[in-house]
Amino acid sequence: MPSRSVARLLAGLLVCLAVALTGCAPTGAPAGPGTGAAPGASTPSRARTLPTVPAARLPAEARRTLALIDRGGPYPYAKDGAVFGNIEHRLPPQSRGYYHEFTVPTPGSHDRGARRIVTGGGHEIYYTDDHYNSFRAVLR
Repeated sequence: MPSRSVARLLAGLLVCLAVALTGCAPTGAPAGPGTGAAPGASTPSRARTLPTVPAARLPAEARRTLALIDRGGPYPYAKDGAVFGNIEHRLPPQSRGYYHEFTVPTPGSHDRGARRIVTGGGHEIYYTDDHYNSFRAVLR
């Protein structure tokens, strides 16, 4: 039978292990297409340096584009779903093919306009209304 000090040590180690494992447990899936993330989901860690916007506060056209992304299309523009190269380096650096862009129609524009949603491979979503000059991480 182990002595009391050994038993206390083992109990302390088990408590520390439980605390450490709890701290590592995921608190929910990252917000993004197809995840079913609840409104108010936290910002993915790779997007924390950017301003944020709740999905509900996006323009109606952007919310419709998000719904199309969630459904997997069909998309109205041939370039929707194309790889976004992040050549402006406004989003966190990732390997080519990580980001994909989708058009958000701009009322009154005769072309694709300046608004886009960019999705990341980690299920994050970004919105720009100034043709990639700035981005906001979308919270869902």
